Amino acid sequence: MLTVEKLSAWYGEAQVLREVSLQVADGEIVTLVGRNGAGKTTLLRCIMGLHDRAEGAVAFRGDDVTGLAAHRRVRRGLGYVPDDRGIYATLSVEENLTLPPAVGPEPWPLERVYETFPRLRERRKFAGTKLSGGEQQMLALARVLRTGARLLLCDEPTEGLSPLIVQQIGDILREVKRQGVTVLLIEQNVHFAATVADRHYLLAEGRIVESLDNDQMRAREHELLDYLGI
Repeated sequence: MLTVEKLSAWYGEAQVLREVSLQVADGEIVTLVGRNGAGKTTLLRCIMGLHDRAEGAVAFRGDDVTGLAAHRRVRRGLGYVPDDRGIYATLSVEENLTLPPAVGPEPWPLERVYETFPRLRERRKFAGTKLSGGEQQMLALARVLRTGARLLLCDEPTEGLSPLIVQQIGDILREVKRQGVTVLLIEQNVHFAATVADRHYLLAEGRIVESLDNDQMRAREHELLDYLGI
């Protein structure tokens, strides 16, 4: 579904990505694991078309999207959930879900969203500022699915959340996968990553240095935690 080839990126004179190549198959959940500053967020922004200084190629569902603006990638079915969640704080949950246009190839009806995220149905009249961190993360995921995304790019969906809410986010991601959505996510929680994802890329100093399956991830969990400084 997604192929990234020799992607490099800069901020000013500083190079933050160095010929990164990766693939995500249709229906997979794949994680990007790495220290802070390794270039993970920049990589997602480049895939989404939100970073100007980049070289390399991005293909989505067999089509080259390298030259497309971000809004055109959204229409192809790419969806981005940033680490700050990006919800409209003063609008209600339902307004957050219905305001963005459904432009992608397979937008979720509101009822399907509420079936997958029952907590949002309960809180549909609440403003974004009245939601817990976990509820805000659910809303951020649901809103992108409403637009018609086939591939979710998620930046640290469990950051700052309690273990119980982290478990709920994992359940939601697995359910989203079951419904045919592909996910590429940044995740520092190595244990969580191994329970929710199919494969993992380790990013270090702007390069992909390893590709790990779940057995390898679990076997090296303590080593990776030490490496990440967690």
